[in-house]
Amino acid sequence: MSVEQPTVGNNHPARKAMTWERALTRIFTGTHTFFYRLSGGKIGGRFSKSPVLLLTTTGRKTGKQRTTPLLYLKDADNLVLVASKGGAPTHPIWWLNLQAKPQAEVEIGRQKLAVLARQADAEERERLWPLLVAMYASYDAYQKKTTREIPVILLYPQPA
Repeated sequence: MSVEQPTVGNNHPARKAMTWERALTRIFTGTHTFFYRLSGGKIGGRFSKSPVLLLTTTGRKTGKQRTTPLLYLKDADNLVLVASKGGAPTHPIWWLNLQAKPQAEVEIGRQKLAVLARQADAEERERLWPLLVAMYASYDAYQKKTTREIPVILLYPQPA
């Protein structure tokens, strides 16, 4: 007698797990975003010693605005993000959205800023990666955990 769970249609165990994972991520992200905005970044504006911004992208499939709290590094006038997804084998959805439409908005505290995103080239990544790991050491572990090269994303402020 088999004890395997059914794998037909939406009853596939892996799909159910992903649905719960996605739901928990949305709840966490939504709660973080709510308190960040409510407090102007005083709540949720730092994770450990790293600063947090809110990135709002346009969904590549839905066209809806999607907001994600992310760690960032300031590099002159630009902002630097890491598309790590905790070392998962796939890119985070926010990066896929930026690849489809690189125009986005960030919130740092109560300041909102229009930005244009692009992936750092090899030279830029080589310069920035040690700074990013110094800011948040887990990035190094995430890179070792995955076979993909984790993208480093540059956000350039745009005129309002």
